[in-house]
Amino acid sequence: MQILRAIMIGDVVGDPGLEVLGNRLPHFIKEYAADFVVVNGENAAGGFGLTAPHLEKIFAAGADVVTGGNHTWEKREFWPVMETEKRALRPMNYPAGSPTEASPGKGWVTLEKPSPWGGDKVSWLVINLQGREFMTPLDCPFRSFDALELSEAALKKSVVLVDFHAESTREKEALAYYLDGRVSVVAGTHTHVQTGDERLLPKGTAYITDLGMTGSLDGIIGMDPKICLDRARNQVLYRMEVAIPGIEGNTAVQGILVEIDADTGKAVSIKRISA
Repeated sequence: MQILRAIMIGDVVGDPGLEVLGNRLPHFIKEYAADFVVVNGENAAGGFGLTAPHLEKIFAAGADVVTGGNHTWEKREFWPVMETEKRALRPMNYPAGSPTEASPGKGWVTLEKPSPWGGDKVSWLVINLQGREFMTPLDCPFRSFDALELSEAALKKSVVLVDFHAESTREKEALAYYLDGRVSVVAGTHTHVQTGDERLLPKGTAYITDLGMTGSLDGIIGMDPKICLDRARNQVLYRMEVAIPGIEGNTAVQGILVEIDADTGKAVSIKRISA
């Protein structure tokens, strides 16, 4: 059995997240001999959205594809970047609108990378979807996947990695079971809290409810704890700010390492990363 290794990293939060990602992700890639890396970057620019310079820092750290979520649209100046940079994704199931009003960018991309063993290149397909439960109602993520402009044969020829940006754990697990055996990995993002339920589903798909986050651990989901407390106690929506790491520099990169059978596209192991 020939094994491919994919790393998927949880939401990068602000400058502390970018700094720790740049310092540690290259070591993870080397240590685990990773063949492909997906990073969720929707919170990289000051905690909300992305800009071109922030995107380049994530690519420089070793990401092959950067996924998004509900904060993808925060920085309007980034919208044209999504039209030209195919490796920067937004959730696929945002409404298409009219031809002149379609959401910028795409929700999936196929990249070919050299095989670790030589010969034919490996086709990696990354799909970004967003949940609907407890979030803004969007097009159905289940039906959006089925409507993907690729045949089942094309799916089977690729290693398929899905970032499902969602609030509801039930919805995340439901999509994972729906896609079990059709994709290699379904990894949840958005809550910024890494879950301990990583596992292989019956038909060979690796799953975790949430990858966690990349940034300061001296805060509440990577954000300033005082502001978060004030929001919770007063029910006033003060604008949140990124948490500054304490004197010990308490930051982490969180995500998963998945080993995948190159012949079948089935996952054979999944391991949490948090360091």
